[in-house]
Amino acid sequence: MASIELLTVAEVSKILKCNVDYVYKLKKSGLLRFMKLGNLKCRRESLEEFLSTYDGKDVTDPFNVKEL
Repeated sequence: MASIELLTVAEVSKILKCNVDYVYKLKKSGLLRFMKLGNLKCRRESLEEFLSTYDGKDVTDPFNVKEL
């Protein structure tokens, strides 16, 4: 089985260079998937999929994604 890396909300915010509140908005909007294992965790694959899917888009407001 391949290695699976789980990231905390704080780690995701550091990678995305944004604050943790914005990461929670991404979760609430459904753009970025998390699971709860004690605390929220995001698979690195899910983060990479999010980055690939929304490349070239304005996700400033995760509830109203726009083309750039």
